[in-house]
This record gives sequence, structure tokens and C-alpha cells, in this order.
Amino acid sequence: MKTKWLRRLGLSSLLALLGLPLAQAQPACPGLLNHQFANLQDGSPMPLCQYAGKVILVVNTASKCAFTSQYEGLEKLYAELKDRGLVVLGFPSNDFGEQEPGSNQQIADFCRMTYGVEFPMVAKTVVKGPQANGFYRQLAERTGSTPKWNFHKYLINRDGSQIVAYTSLTSPDSSSLRKKIDQFLTQPGR
Repeated sequence: MKTKWLRRLGLSSLLALLGLPLAQAQPACPGLLNHQFANLQDGSPMPLCQYAGKVILVVNTASKCAFTSQYEGLEKLYAELKDRGLVVLGFPSNDFGEQEPGSNQQIADFCRMTYGVEFPMVAKTVVKGPQANGFYRQLAERTGSTPKWNFHKYLINRDGSQIVAYTSLTSPDSSSLRKKIDQFLTQPGR
């Protein structure tokens, strides 16, 4: 009789009754996110799969660029929408005009102290040409758009099936970018 009762109750109800945590189902990691980088601040491993199921705005950044002030808008966007599932991912790069010459620590300090950046950032990396990291090569291949300058953006939907590229001229508060972010945030992942 107890066994029948336990089966009817179900595992999740039983765990709740016992006060045990119910394991959260993690979304499957799309192949696009199957990359790992070093974290900018401390060099710890930063697997992109941890962002599966999120809407991701990927931006190659630089500290000494005319577009550097976009950090402020990116942080504002992240703070406003992170609870709805948006992640902004910064990829510092010295590929364009050598406008990111500093060390990882210098970049991290600059971003934090100047713009209050809290969104995740990877260690300095290459985002263009044959030496570009594999993630950026995939983004360029899937969109047909490679970064032409700092602050080029890629917006990825929750399941990685849709990617939209935006030039450096598209600011974080651009109505077209915001509209697409809202669209992706309201779409369920596959």
C-alpha cells in the first residue's frame, strides 16, 4: 500500500515533502556554445554552456575606442534585462587599431572602475581573421558577418538557432536591437 501511495505522490512531491531540493533541469547546450574561455577578472574557466537557455548579446570590446562609451549602455541593458534571461558577454580584443593594449587585469579594472561593468567578460582574445577564436569563427560563419571594428554585436536566441549581427554603429539602446532582444526574450527555447 505504501508503495502505491509513493508512486502516486511522484518524485517531485516526495522530495518536497522531505524538504530536499528539486534538481533544476538545465537546457541542453547548443553546439554554438560548446566553447570555454578564461574569465577576464580571475582567469577561471568560463564555459559558455552555462548560458544555454539565455538570450546572449556577444560584443567584442576595446578600452581606447570611440565606441568605448557603449560599455555604459551594455551594462545598463544587462542590469535591466538579466532577470528576464539576457546575458551580455564581452570579448576584449586588440584586433582593431590596437585599441585594447592592456593586460586582462588592466581591462577588468578599467571596465569596473570607469563603467561599473558587471556583465561577464572573457580574457583578451582574437575575434577576426584566421586566428579568431572558434566561437567567433562560428558566429561569423552562421551570420555571414565578421566584426569590422570594436563593439560589433551578435545577438543569439535562447536555443542558439537564430543569430543576428549588428555593426559597431548600433548602440545598446538602439530600437532595432532592443526590439530583437525583446522578441528573443519572449520566445521559448526549443
